[in-house]
Amino acid sequence: MSKSKVLSKTPLSRGEREVMEVIWDLGEVGVLPVTEVLNQRRPVARNTVRTLMERMKEKGWLTYRTQGRSYLYTATVPREESLGQRVMDMVDKACGGNPEKLMMALLQYRGLSEDETKRIRKMLDDAKKQQSIK
Repeated sequence: MSKSKVLSKTPLSRGEREVMEVIWDLGEVGVLPVTEVLNQRRPVARNTVRTLMERMKEKGWLTYRTQGRSYLYTATVPREESLGQRVMDMVDKACGGNPEKLMMALLQYRGLSEDETKRIRKMLDDAKKQQSIK
């Protein structure tokens, strides 16, 4: 799915995002297993989960197929693309559109291990190489 399609989707509510995390973890899944996972964290009714999943389907975040009398839902957006959208929203809203501010906040308030620094440096080098190819 292209980034523009992800950005054009209606954002998920907090509850929908919680359901989506379970679906990303489990893959194709029905309402009952999602409800069981969520109930390990806090009480939630099966009908509530079903309603959330139906709304997410209407928003285009989920697709489904029938198996007997049940629906099995699958994410239409990979976790990584959704994360990218959330990060861009955060850069726009919290950092005034400036990704350098996000990196500075990360470095000042959390810091990076040597391994994290090496991996990030490699990602930046790889991205630079990709840009020079285009």
